[in-house]
Amino acid sequence: MPLTSEGLMPHPGIASRYVQLADGSIAHYMTAGETGPAVLLLHGGIPGSSGLAGARFQLTFLGEHGFRAYAPDFPGYGLADTRPRYWPMLGRLSHLRFLKMFMDALAIDKAHMTGNSMGSTNTALFVVSHPERVHSYILVAGNIPGYVDPARVKRTLSVNAVNREWFDGTTASMRRMVEPIIYRHETITDDLLEMRTKAAIAQRESLKAYHAGNDRLPSDPNLEQAVRIRGRLEQITHPHILLWGANDVLNPVTNAYLQEDETPFMQYFYPEECGHQGQTDRPDLLNQVFLEFFKNGRLSRTTADAAGVSKRRPELPGIIG
Repeated sequence: MPLTSEGLMPHPGIASRYVQLADGSIAHYMTAGETGPAVLLLHGGIPGSSGLAGARFQLTFLGEHGFRAYAPDFPGYGLADTRPRYWPMLGRLSHLRFLKMFMDALAIDKAHMTGNSMGSTNTALFVVSHPERVHSYILVAGNIPGYVDPARVKRTLSVNAVNREWFDGTTASMRRMVEPIIYRHETITDDLLEMRTKAAIAQRESLKAYHAGNDRLPSDPNLEQAVRIRGRLEQITHPHILLWGANDVLNPVTNAYLQEDETPFMQYFYPEECGHQGQTDRPDLLNQVFLEFFKNGRLSRTTADAAGVSKRRPELPGIIG
């Protein structure tokens, strides 16, 4: 059965809620704000991730500044439904279907979107699959599949090892996983580690199904086409930007440079003192980026400079000013 919200890390101004989806599963999400445009905040993908763990500093802020903010737990994460028939057997294709059902269940016709890491991939996939449901979007630590030859990508850590091998059921192993993604280690509290550890234990088999599903996608041409992003994202005209922490350890910024060279349609930003989860490292900065961009489809010069607008190529028109 779906997990209960007992043990969630307390955070003022954020509500924990559940909704039944069209397939019968029970989705858990965090939310703040009662009126205004909807914003979806999509979490990353290491074990123990969740809407609250990934967006706790954004939900209240956006809710207090005229938005209805939602941070759902994807299947395999957080307090998502753990019944085997609702496991994400098709990897990110299952997540794409979940996201559409989630929006339908809450009568969210159209939303601004932002996603971190895995959530960034899910955002890009949703944008190309359902552009009619999106106002604008922001990718954070946004590795977009299909744009860079994997042989050129250099990492200091094996992402597969972090995602599939490091967690052994203890809070110590959870800390070992979280420290490379968060630059400000003071935000890695005991409450956060305990919450993430409980979720990772409960979701262990569902998450294995997610990884197995992603492994299967490239070998099945029918499924591969459904999750292909390259050649589609550049056709979308919604306002969009990408932020990549200058101090990212899990996915070093040199990989962002490779992707920037292959995605001339996207404006990049490289905020300092930010790791892989920039929204946790610099909520003061990223909250302002989200607020301005989701309200106006652009950033002020002050905010753009503070966020480290890329100097590697000329700025794209219409994004700043």
